[in-house]
Amino acid sequence: MERKFPNGRVLKLMVGDITRITADALVNAANSALAGGGGVDGAIHRAGGPSIMQELDRIRAKAGGCPTGSAVVTGAGRLPARFVFHAVGPVYRGGKGGEAELLASCYRTCLTLAEEHAVQTMAFPSISTGVYGYPIAEAGPIALAEVTQHLGQEDAKLMEVSFVLFSDADYRVYASCL
Repeated sequence: MERKFPNGRVLKLMVGDITRITADALVNAANSALAGGGGVDGAIHRAGGPSIMQELDRIRAKAGGCPTGSAVVTGAGRLPARFVFHAVGPVYRGGKGGEAELLASCYRTCLTLAEEHAVQTMAFPSISTGVYGYPIAEAGPIALAEVTQHLGQEDAKLMEVSFVLFSDADYRVYASCL
């Protein structure tokens, strides 16, 4: 599925493996320790190779990690991208602990990083909807609202955003929101 904006920008939805998507930047659903993990995080590190973790080691040595709702940038190693934006989404605790704002902040931070790094194409997973337990029916509208708002800006450099979703069921949720 694809949505085209009057300003020429495009938002795409697809089911697939984010590590195989060619884009200027791929977004990783990271943990706050930036220490690697399972799901998207593990796939990014396996496909991208050790250089990504080496860069994260240097970031951890300086900053100690990455706060929830934020993101850090590394190179993409062997991935078909220039950058990986490691975004730390919230663990879902019933929705009463500021999770929605933290999730929105993840997307906004990545979109800001895209502008700062002259990224024209980027791919997001569905942040926090795996082991962090965020219900996809609540997370999808937040993700799409942040990206749609950004792509609607006339001065944005970012031209195309893809959501690379894990399953057909996830795709259907995002498609119904879009």
